[in-house]
Amino acid sequence: MKQIVVIGGGFAGLAAAVAAARRLDEAGDASADVKITLVNRDPWNFIRVRGYEQDLSDTRVALADVLEPIGVELVIGEVTAIDAGARVVRIGSGRMLSYDRLVLAAGSQLNMPNIPGLASHAFNVDSYQEGERLNQHIAGLGRRPASPGRDTIVVAGAGLTGIEAACEMPEKLARAGIRSGRVIIADALPHIGSNMGDEARPVIEEALRHLGIETRTGVRLESVDASGITLSGGERIATETLVWTAGVHASPLATMLPVERDRFGRLPVDEYMRVKSVAGVFAAGDIAAALIDGTHASVMSCQHGRPMGRWAGNNAAADLLGLEMLPLRIEHYVTCLDLGPWGALYTEGWDRRLAIAGAEAKKTKQTINRVRIYPPRSRDRREILDAYAPVLTPSPLRQLRPAAE
Repeated sequence: MKQIVVIGGGFAGLAAAVAAARRLDEAGDASADVKITLVNRDPWNFIRVRGYEQDLSDTRVALADVLEPIGVELVIGEVTAIDAGARVVRIGSGRMLSYDRLVLAAGSQLNMPNIPGLASHAFNVDSYQEGERLNQHIAGLGRRPASPGRDTIVVAGAGLTGIEAACEMPEKLARAGIRSGRVIIADALPHIGSNMGDEARPVIEEALRHLGIETRTGVRLESVDASGITLSGGERIATETLVWTAGVHASPLATMLPVERDRFGRLPVDEYMRVKSVAGVFAAGDIAAALIDGTHASVMSCQHGRPMGRWAGNNAAADLLGLEMLPLRIEHYVTCLDLGPWGALYTEGWDRRLAIAGAEAKKTKQTINRVRIYPPRSRDRREILDAYAPVLTPSPLRQLRPAAE
């Protein structure tokens, strides 16, 4: 049997496995001797972009429900080595998987710099387990003795994840019985949402004021302990809840391939999602960097991870069968930022022009996060395969509001 191995069960990895199965299905008898295996550390496809929310009960989809109906093998385990020369993947259990084509879609992980006390005392929303740990911690605060530290939450990092996490905190505190709590969001850059553009920043500021969220900008976290944090400049904030959201880095599995990586640790891929200079290996999602429109590098988000995965899987199967591969080019770029009970905002283009904000943007954000990015959960083979065709869907706003064209 010929073997396609996909590493990673997130947005890009799941998309790659199903897209490969779809391409084999189209090839019919020519693909009869090809097997697809997906390797993931756990049995779930976690909808990671929802990790900041209050209820995470519907944020995991069983990988088996998507893969079993289409005949893709699921292996649960941690990849410990990739030998691109021998075309072998080693799994922690001791199992070895040989491959004819490999799709590396192991995603990214939270940056945890060497700040005193950070690893021991910080929370995050980078995984289902960590998001649940944070939510359970906040839910239990009301049962602790009242104190400024108990009633204060600090979110470190004011990118998209940090802003979304902070905007949920006042309501999380209220549900815990703490109605006079403080929420503070801090960042080293001069603005909250510095990379969101001039049109979006006033909207973010309005939402933060409405929600009563304090800001600290131009500061860095110096140290963390069980009772509080210290910022550069010397400010001490009493808190029992620090949420760290300051950036991500590509999976360390990227270092197992002999290529130069970008500043985020990502592998360089061409328009077919092939890792440059490494035969037989494709990559997609947060672990890969592609010039997505010929000029701009792909962003580490499901917006690019999902189509990158579809193209990588399709092309890995096509390449193995000697069929034509498809180049990926995405001309549109959007950002949809959740701003908690205030609403949301939606921008278009790499210069992030504000398109809509408030309740309408919130409805769009919820449609994206809770419907659009989910795999089919019907276990219907045809529906699953069709959902991962290498076809670009319209940008969310234009799909949901045809009149906006």
